[in-house]
Amino acid sequence: MLQKIASGFALAFSMLSIIPFFKVHNFYKGINGYAVLFYPLVGFILGLLLWGVAVLLEGSVPAFHLGVILFGLWVLLTGALHLDGFADSVDGFFVSKERALEVMKDAHNGGMGMLFSTTFLLLKASSLVALGEYALLPFVLMFSRFGAVLQIYLYPYIGGGIAALAKEEFSKAMFFITLLYVVLFALFFETLWLFALGIVFVLFVSILLLRRYNGLSGDMYGFSIELVELLLLNALIIGAA
Repeated sequence: MLQKIASGFALAFSMLSIIPFFKVHNFYKGINGYAVLFYPLVGFILGLLLWGVAVLLEGSVPAFHLGVILFGLWVLLTGALHLDGFADSVDGFFVSKERALEVMKDAHNGGMGMLFSTTFLLLKASSLVALGEYALLPFVLMFSRFGAVLQIYLYPYIGGGIAALAKEEFSKAMFFITLLYVVLFALFFETLWLFALGIVFVLFVSILLLRRYNGLSGDMYGFSIELVELLLLNALIIGAA
């Protein structure tokens, strides 16, 4: 059991980041559900790294430049994995429902996916610069990834690949363990309001996707993570105004 848990954490870290500490590419049966359990924790750790860089550089570089640096690191640390899912999902919106999944599986991004992704990146970079205070970044990354966990648990999966194994192996007990530690983090650090807002956002995005596809795919999980991150950043900006 402990070996599976450790392997699941290593797999989650390998899937959601480019940091080379744990490079696990063996999606063997029994660890994929545990990997999902750790998605929010991996997000929290990545957010801590971003916040740590902000603390180190604050006062040494202009505030605008610091925001751009953090945005670049954010994209690099995640290997643009979720951005790829965002672009693929956008491409799927601009073709017929019957062709959407086929288009999303295409290794090449279409024109609309590239256009919307570029616009999205500009908005996200601007939001990060406008935020200015970066102590809550770990929670933005944690709560957005919990949204993907919620989607995996609640909604039908369409498509194949690794995400199908994750859906199959992620049990009710694993979901409630994930929910428990995320809520405890939110309570301890007084970010329960941000967590609740993240849930509202991900449910809204999920409804939109389900109305079109009657299920979710790995690309759509990435789309949701990116969109929820952007919405949470702007909620923090509005709250601080």
